Amino acid sequence: MRDTGGERGGGGGDKICKSEKDQSWIPKIIKKRVCTAFVEDSFSNGALCQCGGARDAHASVALGDYFSTAIVNHWDSAQHSSEYPTDAFGELQFAGASKRHSYFLRLSWDTPPSMVYTLMTAHWGLPAPNLVVSVVGGEGRTKVKTWVREVLRQGLVKASQSTGAWILTAGLREGVGRCVGEAVRDHATAASSVSLNKVVALGIAPWGLVHNRQQLVNPQGSFPAKYYVQNTSRDSCCLDNNYQAFLLVDDGSVGRRGGETGFRAKLEDYISHQRTGIWGSGSIDIPVLCMLVSGEASMLERVDLSLKSSMPWLVLAGSGGLADFLSDVLENLSSAPVVQSSGEGDGEAGPSVDLKDRMAERVKKHFPSEAESDKLVERALSIYQNRDFITIYHGEQEGPNDFDTVLLKALVGASKQRASVDASPYNEELRLAVTWNRVDIAKSELFNGDIQWRYEDLEDSMTDALINDKPQFVRLFTENGLNILDYLTYGRLESLYRSVADGTVLYQLLQRHLVERLGTAVPVATSSNVQDKVAAENVQRGPVTEISLFEVSGVLELLIGDVCQLFYYDALGLEQISSKRRALRRASKLLRGDCLYREKRCLFPWASLFIWAVLQNRSEMATFFWEMAGESVLSALSGCKMLRELSKLEVETETKLSMKELAQRFENLAHDVFSSCYRSNESRSFTLLIRKSPVWGGTTCLQMGMGADARLFFSHDGVQSLLSQIWWGDMKRNTEVWKLLLTFFCPVLCYTNLISFRKEEEHQQEEEGKLNEDGLGRDNDSLYGATIFSFSDIKHIEADTQGLNTPRTATIKGIPRSRSPPKRPFIVSRWRQFWFAPVTSFLGNVLMYFLFLLLFAYVLLVDFKPPPPSGPAITEYVLYFWVFTIVCEEIRETFFLGAMTWRQRLRVYIQDVWNKCDLTAIVLFIIGLICRMFRWSYGFGREVLCVDYMVFTLRLIHIFAIHKQLGPKIIIVGKMMKDVFFFLFFLGVWLMAYGVANQALLYSYDPRLDHIFRRVFYRPYLHIFGQIPVEEMDVGKRWDMECTDNVTLIQSGEEPCRVLYSNWLVVILLVVYLLVTNILLINLLIAMFSHTFSEVQANSDIYWKFQRYNLIVQYHSRPSLAPPFIILSHINLFIKRNIRKVPSVKIHHFVLELRGKAANRLMTWETIQKEEFLTAQSKIQKSSDSERLKRMSVKVDGVIKHLTESRDFEHRLRAVENEMEYCSNALSWIVDTLAQGSTFKPPRPPPTLRDTFPSSSSSS
Repeated sequence: MRDTGGERGGGGGDKICKSEKDQSWIPKIIKKRVCTAFVEDSFSNGALCQCGGARDAHASVALGDYFSTAIVNHWDSAQHSSEYPTDAFGELQFAGASKRHSYFLRLSWDTPPSMVYTLMTAHWGLPAPNLVVSVVGGEGRTKVKTWVREVLRQGLVKASQSTGAWILTAGLREGVGRCVGEAVRDHATAASSVSLNKVVALGIAPWGLVHNRQQLVNPQGSFPAKYYVQNTSRDSCCLDNNYQAFLLVDDGSVGRRGGETGFRAKLEDYISHQRTGIWGSGSIDIPVLCMLVSGEASMLERVDLSLKSSMPWLVLAGSGGLADFLSDVLENLSSAPVVQSSGEGDGEAGPSVDLKDRMAERVKKHFPSEAESDKLVERALSIYQNRDFITIYHGEQEGPNDFDTVLLKALVGASKQRASVDASPYNEELRLAVTWNRVDIAKSELFNGDIQWRYEDLEDSMTDALINDKPQFVRLFTENGLNILDYLTYGRLESLYRSVADGTVLYQLLQRHLVERLGTAVPVATSSNVQDKVAAENVQRGPVTEISLFEVSGVLELLIGDVCQLFYYDALGLEQISSKRRALRRASKLLRGDCLYREKRCLFPWASLFIWAVLQNRSEMATFFWEMAGESVLSALSGCKMLRELSKLEVETETKLSMKELAQRFENLAHDVFSSCYRSNESRSFTLLIRKSPVWGGTTCLQMGMGADARLFFSHDGVQSLLSQIWWGDMKRNTEVWKLLLTFFCPVLCYTNLISFRKEEEHQQEEEGKLNEDGLGRDNDSLYGATIFSFSDIKHIEADTQGLNTPRTATIKGIPRSRSPPKRPFIVSRWRQFWFAPVTSFLGNVLMYFLFLLLFAYVLLVDFKPPPPSGPAITEYVLYFWVFTIVCEEIRETFFLGAMTWRQRLRVYIQDVWNKCDLTAIVLFIIGLICRMFRWSYGFGREVLCVDYMVFTLRLIHIFAIHKQLGPKIIIVGKMMKDVFFFLFFLGVWLMAYGVANQALLYSYDPRLDHIFRRVFYRPYLHIFGQIPVEEMDVGKRWDMECTDNVTLIQSGEEPCRVLYSNWLVVILLVVYLLVTNILLINLLIAMFSHTFSEVQANSDIYWKFQRYNLIVQYHSRPSLAPPFIILSHINLFIKRNIRKVPSVKIHHFVLELRGKAANRLMTWETIQKEEFLTAQSKIQKSSDSERLKRMSVKVDGVIKHLTESRDFEHRLRAVENEMEYCSNALSWIVDTLAQGSTFKPPRPPPTLRDTFPSSSSSS
């Protein structure tokens, strides 16, 4: 003990101290037992007590009470032992074994099992079981049969690994306990890391039987205790190092078995009343099964007591001892033998005399040496009355392969006896299969077509499968009669969100919004740390059950609110409320009432479940819900955006990485499904991209893809084709730029054939398309064709929308009451086709922007007059007006474009880098303008305007991002800017270190701050580019500068002289500085640039295609006139909106709203394309080598199974042949006996044996 304590103290650390602190309460609650009355054992001549301990080991109190010991004949733990605080608990490390620690605890036999179960799951961290198998019997040093070892290894442990089970044994290195430990070790070695902790081997042994138990004793707890085992090859009562935990039950005895039996039975019974799943969210109690291997006659009492509490038993027939006795009794004793728990109870009040006699015969047969046979017979008869809870398993004949099915049927057979009459007989089997996540058993046994499942039977199991992440069962239930429309109500959806695991990002977000709704949030004025602390405390106090759809809506608004309208507001009745505070008050009032909305069906159940699964980062579940939901492209992009937003909030690196991987997977799915749609029908795929979704808050695929940063999706040819068509309007995409410029300066040329337009050709294609479209009528063709291609009509349709119901239908359909837009004169229509195309607007803006920069440069260089009244000049006033029109356009784009609130618009505007550049340029211009108007700040104002000119000029980079060659290079330059900042950090550190040292070594005293700044920072920076003043740095060179050492003169501004004695160090520092900067750092920068270029160059085309969308949207929504003439368009818009009250339709650019049949047909077509894509993916997967190997292994297993069955048939045939041979011998003996007797004379002679081969007999 001293050595152990020393080692423990010497190896102490923070982790050990934490473990000691966490478990310091154990001795206060958990007790041990010590014998306090010496009851002499008559067979030991007074040396031993009946507890098994020696006389010397007992305390003086136990030895002094001679009167009480004289009258006691039998030692009893409850009477003759006392409780003391336990002195053996903590962690256990086996010397010479693995580094993994096991947990152990010495406890009294009457410790409450609830306390122990909580300790194991909450403090020791053992995963809650889905099944508990208690292996009874097989103890001691009796040799375990080979087939029993195989059943334990291939059957029990393998089945437990698939179900997530606890296996209870004695935990000692002997008998069955050792076999189970070795099997758990072997499976843990071969299993994947995911399933490594699924099997928990728990040893429950009597404390007094454990060898070397004194190594575990430490009143303060051992963290860990070193446990030495002398001989690991032989069976012994040492603890087995393959077990995760040990409960060492103490009844005060030493060296005796059976002291743990009562506690073990109570623990099994307690666990059987706990719920499975996450925090007990499963649909059933934890199933507990006792497995009997051999066993002694004394275990009959243990079996009988647990059967009376309806505990199921699995008996391994042929394993010897008690197991053979019970299998013999249950199979052969009754005239109608009970096999496999058929439930045929005879219902008699008491056993008959005949039954009792036959039972006594079998007791004598199997246990001939037992003295108290009458008690055994009574126990056996009691067991026989509860035989429906016992399953007989012939492991030697059946083999261990289907042992998990045997376990399932044994538990189901027992549960059928406990179930009510009205319940379906298969419900318990289904619940067990769901709990164990054995979808293969469910498919083969329950969903093979023989059972007609009702919705009520599947409802609870569906909830269990959803909460505990079992997507295969969700798919199985959906395919076999569960209607998701009936299942998913808003109330059930809320209950699913309440089951979210603690500690996840989703849970924290829900709790934050719950705190906000409950009104417990602290004021904004408090500091952030205090606010976070109070909010965290409120979250802990707030009950999770109050989470409602309002909190879910708040989380979704945070994640995808910039592209979607609010979710679930229609269910809560808040769709008409725009203010967030009013909605919060209304929701609080609603949720304090009856909440009638919870009984309503969820409007889009698959999409709601998809959101729920994505928010919890459940990959397989989310993929299945995506397959079932409609609008597959948009759903995949929405999942991608939610996951990428969540990953920004996630702290755990592994979870963040898995979120990003799943987001990329959904982006790939969106890309692949849209590829299938684009190959099928180009026109419909364009409609798919701009169709407004009622499921996803009125957004489109393009908007969601932009919000999700789905660059791969935007790089698709179909998306780029649509963007190019929008960009060019009704002009052909191969039109040269010089033709556009020529027509721009000479507008009359648009009426010639210089520029080709597509309208006539498209009308012909549309007419052909109407004949070829299968399933789509003429009304739908106008939606798929004309609206998309006639971009001038989409863009400027305000003049024709006054008689319509809503502006959105006007945007989509032109005039819904007619098949096509009204005919305009050729002069007007051709003018609109040229001037209203986004490319023309872009070209005009580029040209006018160059003129703006020329005017700005002319004002700064030539015509910048003094402050009023002398200036400014007329050109400067023109410049002011030009900038004013630019500001007006920025305000229009920010606050008057889009259907979002002004806060969301401002947030989206600020997020764009180029908008920040515009904002900076405008603010600097205003500052420069104000300052130049006053004489005292005139110079500063001019300097600000000069800097502002640079910002305005840099804005040109964004304009040329549309160019196919320049666009990717601009992206590369932007990426390289980040490398420059890292380089400047290293350079700044080295430059400052050299500059300060160089200045101090050259000049001993120089108080001029401007000279110090130049020599410390500016001059070392110029050294990098070769400008080195050698005459000043090296005193060996002649320097024609007059200097002085007089401090007074130096303070008055004279040049100080250089320090001569330390000049050698200056030269060395200069050499080292140039070596590091010019060779090391510059080459580092070049290497970083090369890496960035090679990395970005491969994906630069994808980046460019993605950023191109923003520019096209911007110029599609812009008026055709460029600044400064854009003020005319602004005046026109002001008159339309505020005076004529014409609603805006440009707000909904790129949005197509389909209703009725058109929407259904498009959704059906998209679903068909998705199914074809999934089918193709499934074929590819099935043809892969891994799938072929799986199918081959299944076939080989089937062949082996058939061979095993054929061997069984051979055994049976041999048995029949033996029986036939015996019968023929007996009959021949009877014939011979009758023939020799003279009692009666037969009428005819006995029949002769015919030969099997008549041909041979005839020949003879």
